[in-house]
Amino acid sequence: MASDALTEAGQPKKKGNVRFAFACAILASMTSILLGYDIGVMSGASLFIKKDLQISDVQVEVLMGILNVYSLIGSFAAGRTSDWIGRRYTIVFAAVIFFAGALVMGFSVNYLMLMFGRFVAGIGVGYALMIAPVYTAEVSPASARGFLTSFPEVFINFGILLGYVSNYAFSRLSLRLGWRVMLGIGAAPSVLLAFMVLGMPESPRWLVMKGRLADAKVVLAKTSDTPEEAAERLADIKDAAGIPQDLDGDIVEVPKKGGSEEKRVWKELILSPTSAMRHILISGIGIHFFQQASGIDAVVLYSPRVFKSAGITNENRLLGTTCAVGVTKTVFILVATFLLDRVGRRPLLLSSTGGMIVSLVGLAAGLTVVSRHPDEQIPWAIALCILCILAYVAFFSIGLGPITWVYSSEIFPLHVRALGCSLGVAANRLTSGVISMTFISLSKAITIGGAFFLFAGIASLAWVFFFTYLPETRGRTLEDMSALFGNTATHKQQGSNGADDGKEKKVEMGATN
Repeated sequence: MASDALTEAGQPKKKGNVRFAFACAILASMTSILLGYDIGVMSGASLFIKKDLQISDVQVEVLMGILNVYSLIGSFAAGRTSDWIGRRYTIVFAAVIFFAGALVMGFSVNYLMLMFGRFVAGIGVGYALMIAPVYTAEVSPASARGFLTSFPEVFINFGILLGYVSNYAFSRLSLRLGWRVMLGIGAAPSVLLAFMVLGMPESPRWLVMKGRLADAKVVLAKTSDTPEEAAERLADIKDAAGIPQDLDGDIVEVPKKGGSEEKRVWKELILSPTSAMRHILISGIGIHFFQQASGIDAVVLYSPRVFKSAGITNENRLLGTTCAVGVTKTVFILVATFLLDRVGRRPLLLSSTGGMIVSLVGLAAGLTVVSRHPDEQIPWAIALCILCILAYVAFFSIGLGPITWVYSSEIFPLHVRALGCSLGVAANRLTSGVISMTFISLSKAITIGGAFFLFAGIASLAWVFFFTYLPETRGRTLEDMSALFGNTATHKQQGSNGADDGKEKKVEMGATN
């Protein structure tokens, strides 16, 4: 293909276009700060909420994890909303909802009102988690897609760090005021985000789906490495959307997708998928499941409790050590963004998960030793616990953390992408909710060391799944992705003037961008 030849020949890429796509990805991914801040701030705020509202450990568990369950509503609704009003306005909508939820939490007078605030904020988080990686993947050129679609995870980590810093900064306020300021101040970033997003373009794939070819061409010209790539991306999107190649113009008539089209999407993806589509679906849902089931939320949400179990009892030291976790996650996620398109998804994913397994085993062993000697300090065991926690979040951030969002956003075909990504996010949030709402009870039932041995076992299963089931996607265009999984177009409507046949031949030739 033309763009491949240009790239292989060493022709310089259009840096201005890369910068424009970079700016778009930054703005879209900033919605992930909302989730990250909530995770980070709740880890410390929960200590003060429990004291102030006099609630039980079970109520703390529910408070911590219920936002993930509520976010299921937002993630499923985001698919339809983004196809209806566009990716850009869906991001604005997510920010507005989270703003309202943060205010309710900040002004909560009792546990019930706080739970209502979690419900509202959770819907906003669900919207943000689904739409940020989708928009970024659709606006990015193939050469930088891994780098750019890792940004949501970068901003989740940045949000977590802000939450930890907020815990430390406001912990000296009165018990009644401190946790409310921690939660309520989370409304500030969403206001700025909503206004900033209005300045970025709409997704070219959504524009094509709406028949706005002229607008799509403008965006593609600004976000592609070469004019040839822009033309090729447009042709690929038209193929995937079922628009004949000879149909051109500023605005074209696209058949409206009614109830029958929605049923067809569900049929293709869920009810009677081809073997290739089933492979894509299991890959997308599986990587989201294992990202959370391997215990990241137990470490991040309950890090003060884990450090306390490891022998650090001073409250300021607890929050300060927790900030070290946030800094480690942020530093290593930045490293990962530069490796995704150079090293590839699989090598990073497998090495990351392997490192997580070793770290979890070390943490579990250290916590077990500390718990068996409650009346004495064991410096080497405490140091092992701290080291393994930092190593665990570092390995997570350099691979499984960002790659989950990159991978799931790029493997689904255009016509099922919104629904497919929604299902992936739903699996992610549901698993996270289960882990968050059971960790305290689990650690009491099998000891906190036993809980992390369990997570190490799950991470081992994850490594096997990734090794045997997930192909490398680096460098593939979104429309060519089906070459890795087989022909996904069995149910696809025919009659696109031979476009489908041409597309299949192009894929068979190993076309990549």
